Amino acid sequence: MDRRNFIRTVSALAAAYNFKLPYRAKAEEINLATGTANAQGFPDIVAVMGGSPVEMLDRALAAIGGLGRFVKSGQKVLVKPNIGWDKTPEEGANTTPELVKHIIQLCLKQGAKEVSVFDNTCNHWQACYSNSKIEPAVKEAGGTMLMAHEESYYTDIDIPRGVALKKAKVHKAWLESDVIINLPILKHHGGARMTAAMKNLMGVVWDRRFYHRTDLHQCIADFTTIDKKPTLNIIDAYNVMMRNGPRGVSTADLATKKMLLVSTDMVAIDTAAAKILEAQPEEIAYIAMAAAHKTGINDLSKLKIERITI
Repeated sequence: MDRRNFIRTVSALAAAYNFKLPYRAKAEEINLATGTANAQGFPDIVAVMGGSPVEMLDRALAAIGGLGRFVKSGQKVLVKPNIGWDKTPEEGANTTPELVKHIIQLCLKQGAKEVSVFDNTCNHWQACYSNSKIEPAVKEAGGTMLMAHEESYYTDIDIPRGVALKKAKVHKAWLESDVIINLPILKHHGGARMTAAMKNLMGVVWDRRFYHRTDLHQCIADFTTIDKKPTLNIIDAYNVMMRNGPRGVSTADLATKKMLLVSTDMVAIDTAAAKILEAQPEEIAYIAMAAAHKTGINDLSKLKIERITI
């Protein structure tokens, strides 16, 4: 997608959802006690287009208040990318490794005590970790790669507000982290229509098959009601798998969008991501279900959205 088409796409989105103009914190919205702006002083979603993945991430983080708004010195940080498939980065099934590496480096620079990464993979975990190039990227950045292929790594939790998903075994690292950065790649999914922020959380649960056996959309939405939610969501939409997801058949399934989204709201960011995937949010049932749980907002007209073109 070139700059002209991006502007056209954003204009269409603005018309459809009444997107607000870029928003910056006003002086009176600065918290004088902490020196940071209040949450309402920042955009709810930042959408960046046109640069490299790392450039777009830097611009998005700056626009949403800087990583220091979310990561403090001495904290344990978990970064949760999509590493589900034994695929190379060029095949677009997993999160771009450069993004994973860069966010780890930024967290450590911010003073994080440790930064861990894992995924409960669909293909063999060692092949996924290695061939996705995410494991070497994590190690080069100074992060820690965690295993997730055995049930002993998980702890039972109750999900009182769940409709279909009443309990789940969740990876201990998820429950023990101070900060969680959810870093999925955007792509088509044959069962759920879309993989993005909310669906990426299936990779922290031991029995993902329960979702498929029961009600995939409702289970995805139900999991958003747990107390421990992502602190920040970053959607990698540089090369987007438009069909044959979540694994893909060939690189012909990919479209180079050169976009990245950032938000604290999983429901909002998935609603916006659906448009990049050229889907209507109404086609993705779990978005409305999560909004009904009041775990996020799917009405983009109510949100402050900042758009940046590099």
